[in-house]
Amino acid sequence: MAADVVALGAALVATRIATRLDTSGRRTFGSYRAEVFASGLAVLLMLGVSVYITVEAIGRIGQTAEISSIPMLIVGAIGLLVNVVALLLLRGGASESLNVKGAYLEVVADTVGSVGVIVAGVMVSATGNAWWDTGIALAIAVFVAVRAVMLGREVLTVLGQHAPAGMAPDEVEQALAAVPGVSNVHDLHVWTLTSGMNVATAHLMTVQDADAHAVLDNARTVMRTDFGVEHATLQVEPDTHTGCKEVTW
Repeated sequence: MAADVVALGAALVATRIATRLDTSGRRTFGSYRAEVFASGLAVLLMLGVSVYITVEAIGRIGQTAEISSIPMLIVGAIGLLVNVVALLLLRGGASESLNVKGAYLEVVADTVGSVGVIVAGVMVSATGNAWWDTGIALAIAVFVAVRAVMLGREVLTVLGQHAPAGMAPDEVEQALAAVPGVSNVHDLHVWTLTSGMNVATAHLMTVQDADAHAVLDNARTVMRTDFGVEHATLQVEPDTHTGCKEVTW
């Protein structure tokens, strides 16, 4: 439950930071990445919870410690009720924001833990076998770890400035090259700033007598309608321009 509080608190703080105006003039992309870092914190919390559960479960193997099934059921039921409420509040935004998704998955992990406590309590009470507690705990640890790794991959994809999921750079290049008046496309970069904010830059070389304004407008329309990129910085150059070849990276 403490991990849930930290994850939810971090998500709220990150949202506030991301929407705060920059007064320094140095954060040219704003502070939107704060939400991604909050998701990274959720990943670390989930991995920490998974490791803790695993260590505790393995440490109980072979021990004859008495397990009180009734208190387990009560604690599990209370935790489940609280987590279900949190899940209902977060579910809507989990598919739209990586920040909310991180908090949501942390609550999901805790919800599974509450269900596991209830199931373990019932099975221990019914069979008298404490191994149920250890087995279910290990299953929960694996469940949490897998979700943490999946979320972690998404976080690293954003921080590593990879192409957004579902967007192939070669398809973007082909679409821009098909714009009337464009003879070549180079220095194309596409990445995600934060959830729902994909960004692109590219150089468009044009044929002689091409209308640069029309090329720019049509290319921006392609990026917006075909690839969902609202913020595209496109440099239009005549096909006689050679300065870009001087760039070494």
